[in-house]
Formats: sequence, C-alpha cells, structure tokens
Amino acid sequence: MANLLSVLLYYVIFCRHQKVVLEIDFSGCLWGYTEITVVPNHANLRTIHLHSRQCTIHSVTVASHQADFIHHDPLTHINISTPQDCHTYPELKRKIYSALAEGAEGELSISIPKEVALRQSGHVGHSMASGLASEVATPEPETPGPSQTPVPGPEFMPIVVHIEYSLRNPVDGVQFVLPTDAHPYRVPHAYTTPSSPDAARCWVPCVDNLWEKCTWEFEFVVPRYLEEPDLTRRDDDGEFGEPQESMPTVVICSGDLVEQVAHPNNSNKTIFLFSQTVLTSVQHVSFAAGPFHVYPIAADSTEEASGATQPPMHAFCLPGHEAMLHTSTSFLRSAMNFYSTDFGSYPFGSYKVVTVDEMPAQRFDSASLSLITADLLHGDDAIEQVIETRQALSHALACQWMGINILPKAWSDTWLVNGLALYITGLFIRKLLGNNEYRYRLKRDMQRVVEWDNGSMPPICQPQHFDPPDSATLPFVNLKSPLVLHILDRRLGKSGTSLGLSRVLPKIFLSAISGELQNNALSTHSFLRTCRKVSGIDLRSFAEQWIYGSGCPAFGFSASFNRKKMAVEITMRQEAPAYRALEHNEVSKLLFKPVPFFEGQMTVRIHEADGTPYEHVLDIRSPFKRYEVPFNTKYKRIRRNTKRYLARQAAAQAAAEGDAEAAEAMGLVDMGFGLEIWEKEREREIWKVADWTEEDEQVMSGATYEWIRMDADFEWIAAIAFEQPDFMWVSQLQRDRDVVAQLEAIHALAKLPTAIVSSTFTKTVLVSNYYYRIRCEAATALVNCAIRRLEFLGLFHLFKLFLRYCYDPEDVTQDLFTHTYVPKPNDFSDLAEYFVRKALVHAISQVRFENGKTPAVVRQFLIDQLRYNDNTANSYSDAFYICTLISTVACATVSTAPPERGELLKEEVQAEHNAEDVSLMKQAVDEITRYRSMDRLIPSPHNVVTTAALEVSPSSLNARKLHASPDCRFDGLFMSRWYAPAIMRYVLAVMANDSSRLVRRHVARCACQSLALLVSMGEMKNALKDSESLLIEEDGSIPPQAKETKKSEVDMMIKILRKDREIGKNEVLREFLMPIALAPDVDHEVRWGIIKLADIVLRGVEEAPPKVTIHLPPTPVAEQPPNFHRSSQARGSTQAAATPVTARTGTMPPPPLPAKAKSKAKGKPVNAAKPAHVPKAQSGGMSINDIRACRNALKKLKLHKSATLFIQPVDPVRDHVPDYYEVIKNPMDLSTIGAKLEEGHYKDRFAFEADFHLMIVNAKQYNGAGSYAHTEAIFLETFFEKLWNRINKTLEAANKAAEPVPNDLPSIVVRHPLQKPPQQAASAAPPLPAAKQPPAPRPVIKLKVGGAHVKDSEKSVVEKPVENPVEKPGETPKVPPKTKGRKPKIPDEAPPPYVDDGSHDLLQEVIAIEREKDEEKRHRKIVDVTKEPPLAKPSGSGPPGKRRKPNGEGDDDVLRFATPIQRKERSAVASSSSSTTPKPVPHVPKPKKEKAPEPTPTPGPAAEVPRISLKGKEREVSSAQPTPSKPRAASSGTALNEKRCREVLRAISKLPEYLIFAQPVDPARDGCPTYFDEITNPMDFGTMGQKLSEGKYSTMEDFAKDADLVFSNCRKFNPPTTYPVNCADVVERAFKKEWSKVFEKKLSWAEKRSLQGLMTTLVKEDISFVFREPVDPVLLGIPTYFQVIPKKDARDLRTIRTKLDTDKYDSMEAFEADIDLMIRNAVTFNGADSEVGRIAFVVRDRAKDLLGNMRSGGGVKKRKEADKSTPQPAKKVKLV
Repeated sequence: MANLLSVLLYYVIFCRHQKVVLEIDFSGCLWGYTEITVVPNHANLRTIHLHSRQCTIHSVTVASHQADFIHHDPLTHINISTPQDCHTYPELKRKIYSALAEGAEGELSISIPKEVALRQSGHVGHSMASGLASEVATPEPETPGPSQTPVPGPEFMPIVVHIEYSLRNPVDGVQFVLPTDAHPYRVPHAYTTPSSPDAARCWVPCVDNLWEKCTWEFEFVVPRYLEEPDLTRRDDDGEFGEPQESMPTVVICSGDLVEQVAHPNNSNKTIFLFSQTVLTSVQHVSFAAGPFHVYPIAADSTEEASGATQPPMHAFCLPGHEAMLHTSTSFLRSAMNFYSTDFGSYPFGSYKVVTVDEMPAQRFDSASLSLITADLLHGDDAIEQVIETRQALSHALACQWMGINILPKAWSDTWLVNGLALYITGLFIRKLLGNNEYRYRLKRDMQRVVEWDNGSMPPICQPQHFDPPDSATLPFVNLKSPLVLHILDRRLGKSGTSLGLSRVLPKIFLSAISGELQNNALSTHSFLRTCRKVSGIDLRSFAEQWIYGSGCPAFGFSASFNRKKMAVEITMRQEAPAYRALEHNEVSKLLFKPVPFFEGQMTVRIHEADGTPYEHVLDIRSPFKRYEVPFNTKYKRIRRNTKRYLARQAAAQAAAEGDAEAAEAMGLVDMGFGLEIWEKEREREIWKVADWTEEDEQVMSGATYEWIRMDADFEWIAAIAFEQPDFMWVSQLQRDRDVVAQLEAIHALAKLPTAIVSSTFTKTVLVSNYYYRIRCEAATALVNCAIRRLEFLGLFHLFKLFLRYCYDPEDVTQDLFTHTYVPKPNDFSDLAEYFVRKALVHAISQVRFENGKTPAVVRQFLIDQLRYNDNTANSYSDAFYICTLISTVACATVSTAPPERGELLKEEVQAEHNAEDVSLMKQAVDEITRYRSMDRLIPSPHNVVTTAALEVSPSSLNARKLHASPDCRFDGLFMSRWYAPAIMRYVLAVMANDSSRLVRRHVARCACQSLALLVSMGEMKNALKDSESLLIEEDGSIPPQAKETKKSEVDMMIKILRKDREIGKNEVLREFLMPIALAPDVDHEVRWGIIKLADIVLRGVEEAPPKVTIHLPPTPVAEQPPNFHRSSQARGSTQAAATPVTARTGTMPPPPLPAKAKSKAKGKPVNAAKPAHVPKAQSGGMSINDIRACRNALKKLKLHKSATLFIQPVDPVRDHVPDYYEVIKNPMDLSTIGAKLEEGHYKDRFAFEADFHLMIVNAKQYNGAGSYAHTEAIFLETFFEKLWNRINKTLEAANKAAEPVPNDLPSIVVRHPLQKPPQQAASAAPPLPAAKQPPAPRPVIKLKVGGAHVKDSEKSVVEKPVENPVEKPGETPKVPPKTKGRKPKIPDEAPPPYVDDGSHDLLQEVIAIEREKDEEKRHRKIVDVTKEPPLAKPSGSGPPGKRRKPNGEGDDDVLRFATPIQRKERSAVASSSSSTTPKPVPHVPKPKKEKAPEPTPTPGPAAEVPRISLKGKEREVSSAQPTPSKPRAASSGTALNEKRCREVLRAISKLPEYLIFAQPVDPARDGCPTYFDEITNPMDFGTMGQKLSEGKYSTMEDFAKDADLVFSNCRKFNPPTTYPVNCADVVERAFKKEWSKVFEKKLSWAEKRSLQGLMTTLVKEDISFVFREPVDPVLLGIPTYFQVIPKKDARDLRTIRTKLDTDKYDSMEAFEADIDLMIRNAVTFNGADSEVGRIAFVVRDRAKDLLGNMRSGGGVKKRKEADKSTPQPAKKVKLV
C-alpha cells in the first residue's frame, strides 16, 4: 500500500520553477544547492519523490523547514548472492532491471514536515495539468508521462524544496576532461554529457521526465582563471595580476546570459547567471565550463535591413581551435534565417555552439545550446569535412524547433519529431548545396531503406509500445522517417489545394509558440489531422502503409508499344518482401505489421520520339495490372542520316570551337555532345570508343519513344525493376536533366557490361555538365566493364581517365597497362574534379581477376600515387585524399575470393604469393609507414591519416598479409586471437580503467562482435569441427529426427564458444568478468557489454524462484487432498487395483462411492494393511526405489527447457484457451503428477509414466502439429524416454536381489482399441514367482495372443475367451521367450485396465488378424528354422552393435494391434479395428505352406525387421514381425519432404509469372465468371503451401500432382498463346527444373567435406604439381594433346575440385573414377616410363592412401550414413 501511495503521490506534484546554484572545481567536484518550486495537487500529499543519482544529499528543507529524507540509489547498491561466480550474471541482469524500475519512481524521497500546510490558492486547475487533461479527449495513444496526470482539481500554493548536495568524480551526467599522462596538454573543462538515458538526474536532483517542463534559473561559480595568478604582478587595486597568456574561464548554459559578475568574497572567482524563461525539460538542460574562446556569429545584413530580429548566436571552442571555429560555424546564420523564415520564429532567446573533447556522441542538443565534438571543426583547406559539419550543425539547429521546443507526445511519436527535424534540415541542405545534392541523397537513402526494411525492422510508429525506441532500430527510424515525410509532401502537393508540408509545418510551429499545442507535445494523430485539414486528403491508407506498417514494395514493370491502339502497354507487378518473409510467422506479423500490398498513385513519364515528356498517373489498386497509356506523337527516334541529327552535329562542332550559345543550347538537348574526343576519329581510336552497329541503329530507329521513367516524381519508397533496351538507358543518362534519372540509368547500364556501356560511362565522367556525384557513380560503374570478356576495357578507360591528372606519356599509343602513372602536383581548386579523382582511384582498386586477385598493375598504380603525391602548391588539404589512397591500397591487397577450408585441414589454405606479390606488399607497407611517420611530425586534421593507416592493419591482418603489431589498435586486436589470457587481461583492464569513455565503450562493444567474426573466419574451426563430428544415430526416420535435432546457426555458435577452452573456459574472463560488471563506477554501456559477453560465452545459472507462503486462518472445515481419480472413475475408464479378473468380463461398473474415493484419496491401498510409519508417498504401494526414481525424473523434467508449458495446470482464462476442458477431459500436468506422487496415488512407477504420457497426449491432441506447444511436447517426451530408459535399467538391476511375494491373482492387461487414453495407468497386483525367470519390476502379466508362445506356468492364467477362434487345426501354440517383465512403453497413451463393454468379439477379430499376418509373414519369407528348446532366448542375430530385443515379441504384437492407431502408415489396421460392430474376419488360407511345423522356430537374420523411430512425439510400437504389405499400400510413393517442397515453391515464387498462380482464382476480381463451371478442381500455389502447413500431403507425388493440376487448369481454361498460358509454361519449366533437383543424388555432407580435405591435402603436396591445373597445349608446347586425350575426358585436380564443390559427384566411386581417369590420361599421353608417368603412379598411390585413411578413420561416419538408409533400429534407440 505504501508503494502504491508513493507512485500515486509522485504524479500529483508539478514542478513550476527550478533554481540551480553550483560551484565547479575542475579537479572533478561540484557542489551547491537547488531550489525546486513544486505545486501539489492533492491535500493528502505527505512525501515528495525526486530523482537523484550519484549526488550526496547534505540537507533538505521544505518551505524553510528542515525535512527528513531518504536517498537510495539502487544502481550503486547492486549485490548478488555469489559475486565471485561468473555464472550468476542472470541474477545481475535481473537486479539491474529491478534497480532501473525502482529508480523510475525516484531515488530521493522527502517527507513534508508537519509545519508545512498545503493551502489552496483559490484557482481551479493547474495550467499544465489542465492542458494535459484536455488531451484526454484526443482518440490516440496516451503519453506514458504527463498523460497520466490526474484530472485537474483545486490548485494549491507552491512549495519550495531546498536541497544541498555535492558531486565528486561523477560517472555519468557530467564529464570532467583533465590533463593526463597520455594527454598532458589537454585543456581542462567540464560539461554535461548524455552518457546514459538518466544523465540529467546524475548532476542535479530533479523530476527527470521528458514531459515535465518548468522555467530555470542557473548560477555558476567558477575560478576566474584555471592557472595560478601571477604573484609578481599586481594591478592598481593591489590584486595579483592575471596569469601570462591565459584565458578566463567561461560558462555557457541553456537559457540566456543575465550577467557575469565577480565573486563578492573571492576575486579569483566569477559568477555566471543564466535564465531560461521558456518551459524546458531537465533532459534538455546542459552547461559547459572552461577557458573557451568565443566567436560571435554576425547577423545577416540583408535581414537587418528588412527589420527582422535575429537572435544572438555564438560559437565557443577550446584554445588551439580558434582558426577553425569561424569556417566551421559561420554558415549557421543563414540556417537560422532559413528556418525562421519558413517555419516560424526561433523559440528561444539565443543559440550557442560549444565544442568539447571526449564526447560520447557527435552532438548533445539542449535548449538554446548544442555541445558538439571538436572533430567537427575544420579549416579553410578542408573539403569533405565541410559537408559533414554543415549537415550536423544545421540538424542541431533544426532540433531547437522540432525535438526540444516540440516534443513527441508519446515515445511512439519519436519518428515524427526526429523525421521533421531531419526533413527541414534536408530543405536547408537543398538551399545550401543545391537541388541535385538533395535529390541524390534522397535516392541513396531510399535505396538503404529498401535494403533494410525487408522484414527485420518494425514500423516507424508503434502506438502499442510505451517504451523508448530501441537503440538498434532508432537509426532505421531516423533514416526512413524523413523519406516518409517527403513522399507525404509529394502526395499532398498533388491534391490541387495544398502546397504540401510547406503549409502544414508553419501551422504546427506557430501553435507551439502561441501555446495552442498542449505542452508542446506533437502526436502522429494530430499531425495527420492537420495535414487532412490543410489538404483535404484522407491519409488513413497512407498512414497504415507507411507509418503504422513495415516493409517496402518491390515493383516489376515492363512496357511494350501497341501500334494498333497507339498506346504503351505497361505491365505492373508488386511484391511485398517484408510480408513474404514473415508470412508464416504469426507472432512477427503481429509485432512488425508487414504490409501485404501498397496502394497509391505512381507517375510515369514517357519521353516520346519528339523529345517531349508526357506524364501519366498509374492508379495502383492490385498487385498485378496492365495499363494502357495513350501515345501522343508519331515521330520515331532520331537517326544519324536525318537533318535533325546533322543539325545537332553542327551545333556540337560549334560548341567545341567555343561558341557559348551553341554550348548552352546543346546542354539543353544532350549533355554528351560538344565533347572533342567524341568528334575526332583519331581520338576515338585512342580512347577505344565503341559505337552502335548498323543493327543497333535499325533497332533504335524502330523505337517509338526515347525512354520511360517510373515514379518520376519520387512518390514511392520502393525497389523498382524496369526493363528497357540499353540504348534507351543511354538516352535517359544523356538527355534527362534529373540526377535521379541519371543515377537509375547508370545502375541499369552497370548490369549490362558492353563496350558501348563502357564508352558511355567514360563520356559521362568526362562531361563536366553532369553533377559531380553522377560522374563519380559512372566511374564506379566502370568496374563492371573491367572484365576479361571485354578485354578489361573498363580498366583501360579508368586508367585513361586518370591519366588527365598525371604527366602525359611520351607515346600517346603507349600501353596503359604498363605505364607508370606519375601524378601532377595536386590542384583541388575544382572540387568536382577532386571528387571524380577520388572515385577513379577507388574504382581502380575494385578491379579483380576471376580468382579474386587484384592485377599487379593496379597495385603498382596505387603505390605510385602514394609515392609521387605532391601537395606543396595546393591550397587545399590532401589528408582525406591520402586516406583514400591508403584504404584502396589495403583493399587491393585483399582477395575477394573466400579462403579455402576443408574437413581435414587444420587451418585455411592460402593462395601462394609469388615474388611480385611480396615486392608489392613490401612497397605498400613502406609507403603507409612513411605517411604515418609524416603524420607524427606534421599532424593531419584530427589525425585522419594515422587513423587510416591503422585501419589498414586489420584488413590486411584478416587476409594474413601482415603480422599483428601493437599499432593495429583495438580493431586489429579483435581480429586476432585476443582471448589469450594475457591479452584478455589487458582488454578487461581497458574496459574497467581506461580514462576515455569512448575507448571503454568501443572495447566492450567490439568484444562481443568480434566473437561472431572470429567464428565466421574459422578461428573456432577446431571446436566447430568437434561439434559437427558428433554422430547422432538414426533409424531411418530422417524428417522427424532432423526436426528434433536441428540447431540454428546462432545456437551452434554459442555452443562452440562456451565449449572453447580459450573463451568459455578462460580463467581470466571468469575471474574478472563479474567484478567489472559489479563495480559501482562502471559505465552503463560497458556493463551491458560485459553482460552480453557473459551471455554468449557462459551458461547462466537460473535463480530459484522465491517461495511465497500464504498463511490462511484456521477453519472448522476439515480439508482433504484433491481427488485425482474422480473424473476418470466417473467415465468408467479405471477401477481399483484389487478388482477380480472375473469382474472385468461384465458390463461397465457404476461410479465408485464417494467414501471409496475418499479413502483412496487419502492414500490407503485396497486389501492391504500398512503400518503407521509408512511414508505417505508409499501409501499407494510404490517401493522406495520407485519413489526416488520418480522424484528424480520429475525434478529433471521440471528443469528441462521445454517444460515451461507443462509445469502448472492449464488455466483457460490465463492461457486464452476457453475450450480446453471441452476437448481435454483428463487434464494432467507436472505439478499434478508431483502432488499425486507425494500423496501416494501411484502404485508403481509405471502409473507415474502413464500420467506423463497422458499429459503429452493431451498436448498433442489440443495443439496442432507444428505448433509451439506440440513441438515442445515432442522435445519433452524425447528427453523423458531417454531418462526413463536409464531409470528402468537401474531399477531392474536393483530389484534382482529380492522379489515381492504375491498376495493375489495377477491382472490381465489388454489394450482396448476403442477407449480413449485414461488418466492414469491401471494398478495391478504383484506377479507370480517364476524360478527360471528374472524378477519383473512391474507386477503385471501381459496377455500373449496372436502367435506368441505361452509358457506352461502361465497357461492357466489365460482364459478361454482369449483363444484364437480361427487357429489352424494341429497348429502348436508358440512358446514365448524369456522376458524381463518390463512394461512396454506406449507412445501417446497410458494402458487402461480391461473392462468388457461388449467389445470382446472385436478383440477376437484383432487376434485373428494378427494370426493371419503371421501366416503372411511365413509365406512371404522362407527362413531356415532350427530346433531349440522351448525356453530358448530369442536373441536376434542382426548386425553387430545392434541391441537385442529386450521383451517378448508377443507383447508388442498385441500392443501394436490393440493400441489406438494414429499414424498414416497403419490406417488400414486402424480402420479394421475401429468398427463399433465387430464382424468375423474369415481366414483366407495361403497357397504356400510352412517349411517346418516346429513350435519354436529360431529367429535368424530375417527376424531383424524394419522398425520405426521411437524419437519424437509421434511414436510407434515396434513389432518383431514385418508390417504387412497391405497396410503399406496406403502410403506408397516417396515420403514427403516438406522442406524440399517449400524450397521449390520459394524458387518459383521469384518469377514474375508466378503471381497469377499465387492465390486462388476469384471470378469477380479476375474477370472470369465461368471459371468454376469449367474447372472442377481448382488449385494454386498458395493453397499448396497451406496444405503443406496443414500436413495434407503424404507423399512427394501428391505434391507434384497438385502442381500439375495448376498448370493443366490454366491450359484448360485459357486458349493457347495467351498470357496466362505463357506464364504457365514459364513457371512449369522452372518447377520441373527445381523438382528434378529434389531427387538428385549427391554425396553426403560428411563425404563431401572429407573429399574436399583430401583434395586440399593432395594439392598442397609437391608431387601433385603436374596435375594442379588443366593442360594448356599452347603453353606446354603439346598441340596434339587433345587429339590423343579427348577434351571431354581431360581431368586435373582443379577440374575435379570444381566438380566436387558443385556437387557433380553422386558417389565416392565416381570421384575415384575421375582420379583414375586423370592418372590414365597422363600415362596414355606420356608413357608409363616417362617422368610424368612415374609421378602419376605416385599421385595415384598417394590418393589411394588418403582415401583409405579417410574410410578407415571415417568408419563411424559411414555407419551413420548407412543407418540413415536402413530402417533397422539404431544401437541407442530404446525399444518398446
């Protein structure tokens, strides 16, 4: 109740004003006080809860009265039970969550003194409260902060809370940057830092809530100077003089500076006073103090002339950065004017920018103040840094309007506030850098969103989530949000009555300044409502698709011209990749809400033959549609022999000669004309310019339009695939002025590498009329043309283009692939050429041979650029250019081909490097080292050159090119085996003690990420190999077994890491992990990184749940244990254990009396007297060993990971299963089983087992196959079967010493074929003694029928009605073998006691069927029978290592036919035994007689018959006899492989033609009303997928038959050559191709890996050098080779390895045959006595030795494969 009251009272105070007075000591301390003016809203307020962490509270007064307080920081007082045990990290994680939740209520609780009276002010309702309460009427998600404010009532007089506190060496909230040994010249300063989500409460007691706003007043006392005063000088007043060359300490704070005064008592101190009159949250308050240099940003003179007021703006930096401050921040005045003009006046009084060191983020935006990292500063000579800084600072200024002044109303509205800030920033960037840059960025961002939003990302707005956005998804939200707002602006602008968001945003900002926007909190609902009011457009569909839904559409367009209709037919297909990825995951669909179909309008622009663009709007309302777009002109494309072409040529020549007007005119027509090199034949030959052929010209002349653009107005965030001829893309690139159109053309042409395309890209790079980013994209696209098919024409053009920046060769025709490129002195005055030059360098470094290796000429070229770079006469810095060169050199040294690994390899096989490679590597290392040394002497801006050089080491280290060195920094360190004890100790020490927060966080973050990289790189290969070589013996049921044992890649990786001796067992990690995580001063991100690392490499210990004891008052009612048998006895399915056998032959007995049930519930056994000292658990007759075994089994079951659903009884309300008890009549769970066990309701352990199986049967019956509960039940049952098998063996061995004396007749247990599984197993009396029989643990005797042999001592037990009425005359009954008396396990049900309810005749029918099947077996198999004594043990003589059958065969025969049959393979038997009216089954004699009538045939090898796997839930009872062929006929054909069928469906679904078959035909939608009249059996692939999920296919042939039905229906309904029939042909071809792969025979995974390892070993050995590569007759000088050896028969190790990798071998024999063929070819051509012939024989012997070793060493693996192909039971399978 106290906690509830505290939470309630927390929300009934409002903070109206807060004053903060602090004195800052730059040694790491600050102290002072704060006064918080709070307004109560409840008369019973007794406690005020505030947030305060890290602070030391000295005293608290409330209204000038001393108050009691409690200050408890839960995060600094975290303790766990065993801190020295690293496996207890889950407890630490839980307590951190609990501490965070506890801290949310407030760490500081202040009791209001009795002297303070809460008096009403006379006004009704607090202004803030009333404003918030008015929002309750808005039908939208409530804000999890102020929206919880109670309905406003009478307002009380404010109370001032005065808190004195201090702070020393804070961890979060305030950052003190001080000189250290590593940085002795660092300038001391302090500032507030967003180091944690609760950073605000870490430096001042407050109400730490984003939506709790108030006015502020600040007073800071700081030293006047940080240096000591100069004692040698005194001023006129007698004070000591200022220090030499020192700067005064300055404080910059949120709000406006009121005054700066000297301290009245200490002249060496200064006081700064600030006031913030605008309501601001404490999370948007910050300050910085230090010797900052100030730069006032001047007002714009044009704005001053217009009379507009401009707020003061200042920039501050630390000493040493003054020169860069002006160039970095002067543009902010233009940004301020732009925002103020377009979006309303600035909401605060001033704006400051302060640069600091050691910022954990790039920026920290607060009210009227932005703290930025010093890395954003740049000088006059910077180029790249200018763009980044202007983007960052303009966004920081935009956040003052949207993000600080205007807040999201709920956390789910974060997308809107962040997106609007980025959107208006983009508008300013468009003004600053141009429209081309703006549209280029939009296109690039759209492509990133499409790649990202593929089903793994949530919607950008999730109203049902009340927590802050996840840090992992926030970057995606910030990327997609401005794009969504952009397309919203485009759609609003097309409404005709709106100008888009330019009309909406000023209204929002105006309402925030005027106070109309309540609490300045903006919600998605109110924003869309404003858009609807302004434009009149209903945006509900837009919001559902782009805001509340996830995913992006993927369009496929094709266009063709219809000359008859004079129209362009555009076919549109739309897919939703995100929806398709989550289609079968219902949980993910509810969470991520993927949109299955996007609707809207798309603008298509057709540039017709006369060059005029015509826009058309496609209304997209279905996933597939064909549009007819009218055509407006009859012109054809321009041909070279026309007058228009000649006129353009003349204009181009004039432009080339310097005619400015002609050049301008040509720029409007074609950006490519006027280029000199394309007009002179000589130059065209030198540049290897390709031109269109005559055939191309004819095709081009026949085209009716120039090109088509889809989504020309940029209204969709989508992947658009549009196919048009390459000459149309070239026209679009050369003639469309939009950079987006040019970028689309470049990307399309890059997929069509030809000589024409390479020439076009080259021309694009050369023409300066193109925007520089398009030229850079064209240079990058030239890499696709640098292929051998084009004789590396793309690389030639790249070299030719870069030659413009180098000294010209003496011979213009010199081979550029051998030329030494010496660059001219740098001149970066043309910024466009500078970026093009960098793009050319980067593109050249991407050129690769087919084997992934970089050409030597490319590596030499890059080294030469580093060696000869000259920047002496350049006015711009070349630091970033050098960084590009260094990174490209590193890129060129790494091969793109993946390293070769094999099963038999201990490490990767690296390509051999020749002398040239070694020389080039040495040159590259020398040059990089030289630049690093130069950077030490003359530092580059922010040391970017050294950073780039250090980043080279990890990449080269990864490629095993460089040795590890200390200079690799942590990135390189984590790419190596950093988990060695010494390095691990160092890494953990850095996490805990490094002075830089950035370094600590970076190391903690990389420690987790590097483990995944190291596993993928193969560093953990040994552990991976061990885990993969684990053999799981199977018995033929591969699909169920694979389903049960399948592990995800992540689980396998974690398992590998935990078992690795150097990681999971690392002693250093185990010793220091928890101390670092438990340290009170640890950074919160470091702590979470430590916990994540522990979660990966350590197995956590689960905490024991707390025991809750409820004390109930005594009542006069006598309590009794629950009656667990009432429901089952009421149904008549069980009886007491001592019921005579004769009673079972009568009718169903009435329900037992309550008294009997009561006595049974108390645990008193029937017909047995128990002594008083017998424990309650043994009162049912269970032995002490059985009780212990069952308790042990139950304990392990409850600890199993799949037991969560089964621990407690099902609650229909809690578990959302209202019909559970209508379906399940006998519920059971582990808790009930435990209660029954302790209450003594089990007579033996088999009753316990029966209840467990009942629980599993219930789970399977209620939950469909494939559901989560059904799968968990399968896992739990598999675990139980293995556990129970061990328990039974142990108890059987223990029971051999003594046997209980029977006191009653044995029970006869018969499985009833018509009864439902009972609740528990029937009890039975102890068995009769047998002298020659081992003691049976279960006191029951099974009825031996259906061919089983009955011993003489047991014949008296079997009654006459169970004899076989159709037994042959003269047939001697078979004698059963010795049995151990074990109860056979029934997979899905417990054994019920026999109650004759009229089904006795049915039992006789079952017995007759079983007898008939015995005869079928004997007629089908002719077995040599040997005579043995009747009591001989029937031990099957199967293969070695197979377990012999433990029980009598007759038992299993009866059980197999008497148990209700569930599996499809036995449907025939089930149907024959499930009739309620039994019919006599006539015996049909077989024509063939038995070979020998002896009564005891000895089982031979033929007795080992196929058995079905017992693993998993769907279990079957094994039989000693083969299953008859008649029941098998129902499941003839290939067993269904659901995974392969889904792979086939997934493969064909990628075809565009697949869409019309993806869903059922809708006659109304598809315009075919007579479809179902002609097609009686409709089918589609969507229905097939649903049938797969529902398990309606039993064979692969059934699946293929439905696929054929899809195609036949299409051809039956549609005439030939129509579009649907053509689609059917395409899809059918693809289906048959994929279907053939399903039945392809290929090597197993283990065999393939072994052979790959063999090949790798053979290639590495010197003897194989002759056979490593294919024979080249020209190179080797043997031109007649292929005349002797046919080319199709030529073999070599490379060819064999290629065939092996591509699965061309279907057996190991085929592999050996190729090896032998290679040897024979060598001997045939060279002769046996030649040197090559002798080498061939050595290679042959070596290959045979390796194969022999592999087979002998892989015997276990071979056995595994053999077991997979045989239906015999495996050794470790437990037989029932």
